[in-house]
Amino acid sequence: MPENLPSLTNILTALLIFGASYYAGVWLSRLLNRVLQKGNAEPGVSQLLSQILKWTIISLGFITALQRFFNVTAFLTGLGIIGFTIGFALQNIMQNFVSGMILLIQQPFKVGDDVNLSGHEGTALKIGLRTTELRMRNGLLVFLPNADVLAQPIINYTRSNRFRVELPVSIPYEADTEKVRAAILKEIRNVPGYLESPEPRVIFHTFGQSSVDLSVQFWINYSTTDYHLAKDTALVQIKRALEKLGVDAPYPVQVMKNRVTRKTR
Repeated sequence: MPENLPSLTNILTALLIFGASYYAGVWLSRLLNRVLQKGNAEPGVSQLLSQILKWTIISLGFITALQRFFNVTAFLTGLGIIGFTIGFALQNIMQNFVSGMILLIQQPFKVGDDVNLSGHEGTALKIGLRTTELRMRNGLLVFLPNADVLAQPIINYTRSNRFRVELPVSIPYEADTEKVRAAILKEIRNVPGYLESPEPRVIFHTFGQSSVDLSVQFWINYSTTDYHLAKDTALVQIKRALEKLGVDAPYPVQVMKNRVTRKTR
């Protein structure tokens, strides 16, 4: 009997280690699943990440339990070589997979947000294991590799409620600049989603060949107003303001020369 006690002890210890790792894996995977669901992560992705965590912990417990009976160094070395070979063959897939997990954890954007990803503007529809699905402004669907999304600057329009609209305008030299400024500032208040703060500005910045160039800058509430609608309305309002003042759009110098030539003839 004494000779069998060490083996029995090893068996009981191994079973205890394996059981503890199993329950720890189950508990931590459920915890991770709840955290991801609170973060509005995709249900399928949350389930998969939870299962990966669960079986990783169980596998580590199983290997530790085997250590009670024999040296698992050679076994782990073989697993490492196999894992390295598979990882090298699937490096692009694994890179996108890891990038997808980082996006889910950091959450620079969520499903439904208006974003600019890798130079593509649209609404985020899905953050998958390999790609992020985006519906562009023109209605087309684009699938972006997660690694590219994570490597490029991410612009989240939805998360910032305020958005600045900037419009270039040109007026002829004979126009009264201060009257133009006041008229434009008055008219753009009719733009949907217009915000009084930050203060709107009309900035004259360039003397052109046939015009004085200015920039109209104002802010809108992006959560309630579409940027393109605000820009369209602002252009109409600015044109109306200039027409009320009797200010015509300046003609290019070449056009004016052609008109003078025709009159002399």
